[in-house]
Amino acid sequence: MDRHKIPRTKELEFGGVLGAACLLILLPATVFVLLLTCGTEQASLLNFPLPLPTLRSLWNPQDFVLVLAWVALQALLYMLPLGKVTEGTVLRDKSRLTYRINGIHAMWITALLVGVSMAAGLRLSYVYDHLLQLAFSASVLAFGLSILLYLKALIAPGTALAPGGNSGNPIYDFFIGHELNPRIGTFDLKFFCELRPGLLGWALINMGMLVKETELRGNPSLAMILVNAFQLLYVVDAFWNEEAVLTTMDIVHEGFGFMLAFGDLAWVPFLYSLQSYFLVTHPQKLSLPIAGGIILLNGLGYSVFRSANSQKNTFRRNPADPKVAGLKTIPTATGRRLLVSGWWGFVRHPNYLGDLVMAFAWSLPCGISHILPYFYVLYFTLLLIHREARDEHQCLRKYGLAWQEYCRRVPYRIFPYLY
Repeated sequence: MDRHKIPRTKELEFGGVLGAACLLILLPATVFVLLLTCGTEQASLLNFPLPLPTLRSLWNPQDFVLVLAWVALQALLYMLPLGKVTEGTVLRDKSRLTYRINGIHAMWITALLVGVSMAAGLRLSYVYDHLLQLAFSASVLAFGLSILLYLKALIAPGTALAPGGNSGNPIYDFFIGHELNPRIGTFDLKFFCELRPGLLGWALINMGMLVKETELRGNPSLAMILVNAFQLLYVVDAFWNEEAVLTTMDIVHEGFGFMLAFGDLAWVPFLYSLQSYFLVTHPQKLSLPIAGGIILLNGLGYSVFRSANSQKNTFRRNPADPKVAGLKTIPTATGRRLLVSGWWGFVRHPNYLGDLVMAFAWSLPCGISHILPYFYVLYFTLLLIHREARDEHQCLRKYGLAWQEYCRRVPYRIFPYLY
């Protein structure tokens, strides 16, 4: 028997097989319920029943082609010989995969192409007018990709499977992801989808909402400008620090199945842009002092998020780096050391804290009369608490007593003095 073969998954997450089966329906349903609700005058989740569209009205071949063309463009840019090639983390068989880091180049080329197209007459407000159809097309693509990923995983060697997606149950493994790093040649499907189509699509949808508001009212509102600017900063930051994605849970531990495919292609671009979509039909006026306060709040969140992540990534690359060499650490049985000072001595997940402060700042320009624009911060809080629990479980299993000591010395998980 190959000693590197992935054993059967014993601990099932998300409620096991039944939970995975329900999420296959609930995740797409959530996207369309929120988009439909946001398009109504009241924008209230309490107004039922919603005016449900017909399947025929959701399916538009032209919009499906546009989504395919968008993904194909990003795939082409991903394959360009730009940027650097770097290695990922050590795999179970002690090998390392190589990745081309050129996301920032792809972002600038995409921005240039969009700018030229708009100068040539491209009506970017089409995104607003066809948002439901585009979301439906992205969902269909995500389901199709997930099926192909699962079929590919069935013929993959045992060493290539995901530790968390090898239960033997097809529904669960389809949802979680059966193969860890599915590739076509050197094209890494999971790494490509993690940032490229979804995050750039999110920024493009936001821009489409800004253009639509300008068409309706003559100029974009301060609230719309703030939402676009805050979220664009987040997207640019992700691509500027693209290499750091290689050490995240999604890349290192998660298989690539429906959960990530749907999240990357549909959930992120169409729900993370909910604030800008809301502002088109529910305009908000912001005074300059309030806008200034929101800007400061977002700046605080971004500062915590970026400095915490940079501290962690610098330490992982080179613990002797002068920027982190003076930080206190705890030795572990694996040979690695755990940071126990700096941001990582403040709370156990300071990057999550910064993320949540930013998420709140992104919703505030939408006012406080509706709960819908705050879906992102509410969902993200639940997501990060759940992810933090999964992180803690993985770290306890990996580091044992050293992790227990770390938890004793840093008692708060995300929110200081609260949680």
